[in-house]
Amino acid sequence: MIVPAFDWSDIFSFQDYGALVALLANSIIAGAVLGVVGGLIGVFVMQRDLAFAVHGVSELSFAGAAAALLLGGSVVAGSLGGALVAAILIGILGSKARDRNSIVGVLMPFGLGLGILFLSLYDGRSANRFSLLTGQIVSVSSPDLGWLIGISAFVLVALLLMWNPLRFDSLDPVAASARGIPTRFVSLAFMVLLGLIVAVSVHIIGALLVMALLVTPAAAAMRVTAGPLAVPLLAALFGFVSAVGGILLALAGTLPVSPYITTISFLIYAGCWTTQRIRGRVRRAGSPRPGTTLPA
Repeated sequence: MIVPAFDWSDIFSFQDYGALVALLANSIIAGAVLGVVGGLIGVFVMQRDLAFAVHGVSELSFAGAAAALLLGGSVVAGSLGGALVAAILIGILGSKARDRNSIVGVLMPFGLGLGILFLSLYDGRSANRFSLLTGQIVSVSSPDLGWLIGISAFVLVALLLMWNPLRFDSLDPVAASARGIPTRFVSLAFMVLLGLIVAVSVHIIGALLVMALLVTPAAAAMRVTAGPLAVPLLAALFGFVSAVGGILLALAGTLPVSPYITTISFLIYAGCWTTQRIRGRVRRAGSPRPGTTLPA
């Protein structure tokens, strides 16, 4: 039995790489913007325990995009519509964690089922269907990039304006309500911002793997620091590296963009987790044992 030799050229090919980078500059810019904004908003996703909700919003966003693809409309607009519907429903009906998780659990299979139905009825190019699930680096046109940058800028500005009350509400909602912060409005506004950024992320990384940009970078940052400024800055950096690095690798590869982005994001998280464990062991090794007396 002859086993075929493994050849890295079957996975990566850097021939005419510079021309590809120039040709797909829109995708690189889109990935950079989404990585930064996704990392920042991911900090509050982690603090508010909304990682599961991100997946639920992405499934409805996928259904909206699939419906738009079937009807010949704008995929970005369809994705936005589906994501906003899911975000508003979760924000209004899921004020408590138990209610929110049950609502997300209902929305996820419903959105995924609708999306699969719409895609099964679509008789166009199979690559268009596949890209909604796993992302597509070559599908970011100049108009789409304009929408993406505009929406991301709106999310970023709104996030910065409500940063302090949102952070207070995320860490201690009872105390925030007692101090007069409209916690219900803050929660709903944040869910709308989350829906917007999820919708535009689906266009790059696909509906199934959105959490690689909106959850993993922030989770990794929280493993190595707890500072109120260090966490969002580090999360934005991790998101940027994951998105841009994944796209740059995908340009030379034969696989969709999402495996590269998710792999880089996971490796960053694994490195931060390892760093946290090493720090913990060093602290325990350096602390005095019970019953010992420190020298005077």
